[in-house]
Amino acid sequence: MYIFTTSGTTTFMESLRDKHPHERMIAMQAGANSLLLHETAGKTVFQTPRRYEVIGSSGALNDVGYFVWNHIPVTDEGRPIFEHHFKERTHTLDTEPGFIAFRLLRPLNSDTYIVMTEWAANTYYTRWKNAAPHHEEYLSGHAIAGVDSNPHIFTSAASVTSYIAKSKEDDV
Repeated sequence: MYIFTTSGTTTFMESLRDKHPHERMIAMQAGANSLLLHETAGKTVFQTPRRYEVIGSSGALNDVGYFVWNHIPVTDEGRPIFEHHFKERTHTLDTEPGFIAFRLLRPLNSDTYIVMTEWAANTYYTRWKNAAPHHEEYLSGHAIAGVDSNPHIFTSAASVTSYIAKSKEDDV
């Protein structure tokens, strides 16, 4: 399975999604930024996508939700360590209230992995992130517990972006 993304105006992202109703596409917004996600086992319809291989997953992505994207730049040498750590964590969120889906995305044309989670709403994500003992789990997961002793696997600092996805019916 693969995930491809492209960016543009909200109107263009939604029109591109609507042109391909049989493809699994989700339009997302983060303020003025729009992203279109295409999850497929085949090729994408995007001309110049950011490309990822799905190497860990849990749940099915929904058209509506709150998405959290952790962007983590990893060296070539650090990839096996990083992937092992997150593959072991694939199903740790499955029973959390409001949790919908998880994807661990290996970059195909960059060094930045994506650890993506989808939640029913921001409140569920925030509640999970701030709740003890989950707060420690969140911190250790994002500090990459178990690889802290080898900080040279990262090429730069990680960053987090959150998006809101809304249904096609909400577009009108």
